[in-house]
Amino acid sequence: MEQSDTRKIKILFLFTVVLIGFIIFLGTLFYWAQIDRRLPNLKHKEVDFASRGNIISSDGFYVATSKKLYKAIVDTRNIDPDKLEVFVNLYSLYSGDNKEDVLKSISSYSGNVVLSYKIDAKKAKHLKSLAKKLYRFGVFRTYEDPKTKVAFIHGLNIVESGEDRIYPAKMTLTPVIGYVKKIEKDNITKVMGVKGVERYYEDKLVSIQDAITSGSRDISNAIILNRYSVSSTRIDGFDTHLTISLKLQKVIENLIDKYKVDLEAKEVIVAVMHSKSGAILSLASSNRFDPDFIKRSDYPFLNVSSIEEAYEPGSVMKPITFSLLLKENKVNPYDLVRIFGGKYKLGNSIITDTHEYEWLSAEDVIVHSSNVGIIQLAQKLDPIEFYQGLKDFGFSQKTNIDLPYENVGLIPPLHRFKSQVYKATVGYGYGLTATFMQVLKAYNVFNNNGRMLNPYIVSFIQSQDGKKYSLHQNSETEVLPISVAKRVQKILVKTVQKGTGVKAQYEGLEIGGKTGTAHIAGEGGYTNTYNSSFFGFANDAKNSFTIGVLVKEPGKKYFHYASTSAVPIFRDVTTRLVEEGYLSPLVSEQ
Repeated sequence: MEQSDTRKIKILFLFTVVLIGFIIFLGTLFYWAQIDRRLPNLKHKEVDFASRGNIISSDGFYVATSKKLYKAIVDTRNIDPDKLEVFVNLYSLYSGDNKEDVLKSISSYSGNVVLSYKIDAKKAKHLKSLAKKLYRFGVFRTYEDPKTKVAFIHGLNIVESGEDRIYPAKMTLTPVIGYVKKIEKDNITKVMGVKGVERYYEDKLVSIQDAITSGSRDISNAIILNRYSVSSTRIDGFDTHLTISLKLQKVIENLIDKYKVDLEAKEVIVAVMHSKSGAILSLASSNRFDPDFIKRSDYPFLNVSSIEEAYEPGSVMKPITFSLLLKENKVNPYDLVRIFGGKYKLGNSIITDTHEYEWLSAEDVIVHSSNVGIIQLAQKLDPIEFYQGLKDFGFSQKTNIDLPYENVGLIPPLHRFKSQVYKATVGYGYGLTATFMQVLKAYNVFNNNGRMLNPYIVSFIQSQDGKKYSLHQNSETEVLPISVAKRVQKILVKTVQKGTGVKAQYEGLEIGGKTGTAHIAGEGGYTNTYNSSFFGFANDAKNSFTIGVLVKEPGKKYFHYASTSAVPIFRDVTTRLVEEGYLSPLVSEQ
């Protein structure tokens, strides 16, 4: 019996010892699993983040580009105290950072410290080289974690922190070029387009694939490139090439900046479009901003008003109304129209002209911009012809220019065209709204044999391996028979030779166009403020350009008329096109 009890006691004791040992084993595993062991990692990975594509002018200048930013991280526990001064001096020399600030950052914390967040690519390259030298010269020493007893050496690391978008041309080409906002993606600062070209071509400009290299590391944390290392190729976003020349754009911007001041205008807008292709050579506004440093005062200038703001265009609509009459065989250019001395009662209103003609030919109604004449001619169009004709010219629809947030303007419903009063007011540019770009696109029909083209400002995109991809296969739509378009073109030339656009003349070039001086509507009726415009064309023997000028709310007394504001600007733009070699006047023989 005693032997049996003794045996049980021994077994129980042995079981207890084994159980205690097992509990100690589990406890040890749990302890080591919970604490920061800081085991050295024999693998290392480096990421070379892909960049956003560039935006490049037609004459090869970068108007938007990206630069990489890096941050410098040092583990202060790895710096040999006896060589701290050497580290601070060398790092400050390479980075350009203040010595006192670097020393303060290192002294304030034990562990990983970020010395700088905004190191450019050139400095990053030099600092990476410095880090390797510091390892070799023993500036960094091994540190043993007192908890884990594991030794490690990290030292100085230069890692990418993101990208910064920069605009070398500063205010030039804004607001068309647009701007970006910063976003955080996987702890990396990236940018995203908000307005303009940056926004419209976001899916083309955005980076595609980062380059990743991974493998075993050496003592200085550099990857050992051998058969076991793995790498992928970096693919940046597409470069976007504009149809706009930076030089011509700058020339025109300087011109309209001066006119804005002289005319005391709210804004001056100019566009030059190649009549046979739709390519925009210049789209300039006097209201610009620096995309690198947008201030609160710049907020009103961030929108591309040439496509985002609709207004009543005024008398520049008269040639469009007249072309619809010709198309429907409702008028002969030589028909006589009674003008009644420049006064005509329409409903409860008296419509007046600036000239007191008694009679004008139908085409001279356009040449001399007679409101009285056009409101009578407009009555010849039936509602469907008028309404659909305006739609065919692109009004109340997007121009499809490659810019975001385009306004479509407004043509009221078809039944409104049954009203004689409404038909008359639309005939000379009131009662409907349009954007500057819609009017430019419509006028291009007269200079392109009656065919309509979509305007565009980006000609092609290009990958980093040099492959080019065209973005525009511009299909033409016939709006007018060629005979009608040519006839209106001649009337617009006559308007410059003998009518309201005489100040646009340029010897040796074919110049045509139409003025528009439009009252601006306010609460309770029309105000004493105006938008003045001139849309037309300038052609030589080989080249043809459609040009639009809009002066918004000129404040200088007596200069609200288009003939004294928009027309001289048009003429000066034509002069710049000649000086820059886009047009070659025919020299007459003496």
